[in-house]
Parts: sequence; structure tokens; C-alpha cells
Amino acid sequence: MKEILKSKFVKEMCSVTANMYRLGWDERNGGNISYLLTEEEVAPYLDLDKVIRKIPIGFEAKELAGKIFIVTGTGKYFKNVESDPETNLGIVRIDQKGDTAELLWGYKDGGRFTSEFPAHMMSHVARLKADPNNRVVMHCHPTNLLAMNFVHELDDRSFTRSLWQMCTECIVVFPDGVGVLPWMLCGNNEIGEATAAKMKDYRVVVWGLHGVYGAGKDMDETFGLIETVEKAAEIYMLTSHLPRINTITDDNLVTIAEAFKVNYRKDFID
Repeated sequence: MKEILKSKFVKEMCSVTANMYRLGWDERNGGNISYLLTEEEVAPYLDLDKVIRKIPIGFEAKELAGKIFIVTGTGKYFKNVESDPETNLGIVRIDQKGDTAELLWGYKDGGRFTSEFPAHMMSHVARLKADPNNRVVMHCHPTNLLAMNFVHELDDRSFTRSLWQMCTECIVVFPDGVGVLPWMLCGNNEIGEATAAKMKDYRVVVWGLHGVYGAGKDMDETFGLIETVEKAAEIYMLTSHLPRINTITDDNLVTIAEAFKVNYRKDFID
């Protein structure tokens, strides 16, 4: 077997979590990531017939039966992932019933996956139906995006429009817009179901007064998606209290979207 700590997927998890912590998006144990892996990716590093232990999921995810994920652990700090991946990360496979995760590697201190695991798995189901190439779900607490929650209406259309108007690239990076949920208690199936419902239409879902969920085909795309939304929110927070002399108009937005041939939310344009 190859050394798993040298695998591309473990290295990516270490690198991305360290960067997210450095940016202040994942204070303490805030934030979590799940990354869908193929058997072909994992088999060179692990005996897929060796199950360390079984962990109840707390809901039924039959649509993900047999799927393998590398997931950040509950209560774990992103700043510690790089120095001790085997404690702070785990690789799990959803069993055939869909209600249990089989631990194949990691959580060596007896831990388990993030408390937001239901929201992640429900989001994976929704995104795989929308785009079979989506493999990453990422949750974090970007500072400016969270601040924007306190001074802006929390609805999909107006929130998206404000972000699109902050940077020319925004409508290109997230032409599908941003879904927004009201404040909800985290760590339960209810918020997972609400997030998954939004994920049918959006790759970015804002948890009101809490943080954001992003989904994409790989780590770079998902990180870049959230990074772009956060940059737009930062510009909004820097300028929202000032008189606006210039703006990106709706005509400008259409021109950008059509030039880059992206399928944008036309109902979000006046």
C-alpha cells in the first residue's frame, strides 16, 4: 500500500484547511469539508475491505450508498489538520442501507465526522443530481460575508444582485446566484434539508447570520467560489455606507454574462 499521507486528496485537505484558517474563515473548530472520492483514488492507499468501526449517520442516505468521502472531524480545529491529518480527518464509506458510515481511516482519537455531516451528505445528493461532477462541499465563516448578513436583506435575489454588482467577475464565477437561508439552528437534519433544497439551484448557500456552504467539482473550484463571494462581500461592506457614484448596471451584467457565455439567472436582472 502507498503512504496515504502522500495522497493527493489528503494533501489537498491539509492545504485547503490551513489556508482557510489563515484567512480567518474557520476560527476554532468552525467550518467543515467533505470530498467525494472514487474507489480508484482510494484503493492504492487503503484496504477497502477493512472497516475500523461503524458510525451512525443520523439519517438515511441510500442515494450515496457505497460512496467514499474524506471529511473533517467534529470539534477539530482547521489549524491542526496539516500537522495531524489522521486525528483531524477521516475517510468513510456510506453502507448499503445508507444510515451508517464505515470508517476506513482517520479519527484515530476515537472521534467522528463533523456534526454538519447530514447537511453535507444531503447537499452532495442535491449537487450530484444537478451536476455529476460536483465532489466537494465546503462550509466556513467568511468575515465580510457574515458581516453583510447583518446589514442586507436575506433573500436570494437581492443578495445575489448586490454581490454581482461588486466585481465584474462575480456573474461569471457564480452565474447561478446565491441562495440564502434565514437563521436556523445548525447541526441538525432540518438545516441540512433546507440547504440541500437550495443546493438544487445554487452552488453557494448562505446560512443567515452564520456562514456559507459552497459546492464544486474540486477543491480549487469550491474554494475559489467562496473566495470570490467573500471578496464581493468585502467590497460591499467597504462601500455600502458611502454615496455610490458608479455601479455595475444590469446592462453591464448581461453584457458580461453573454460575453463569457454563462447561464445566468435572468430573473435576477431588472
